[in-house]
Amino acid sequence: GMLWFDNDPKVDLQTKITRAADYYKRKYGTLPDLCYVHPSMLKDVNGRRNGIDVRPNQRVLPNHFWLGVQEKTTALSMGLENG
Repeated sequence: GMLWFDNDPKVDLQTKITRAADYYKRKYGTLPDLCYVHPSMLKDVNGRRNGIDVRPNQRVLPNHFWLGVQEKTTALSMGLENG
């Protein structure tokens, strides 16, 4: 994952997430699909936006964004493989 800081008071939360996601894509070559933010920041955005799951997390400081890619659950990782 990647931690991003943006305290620009002139920009809404969705724009900040988009900025962070754009940087993430340039740096890692793929778009993130998960973003954790401090619960106090979720006044105008909640849920999935532009393909990114936005979730509250007390451990993330205000004006910080933790972006990453969710692990995909597979039969193998759940111990459901045959044999």
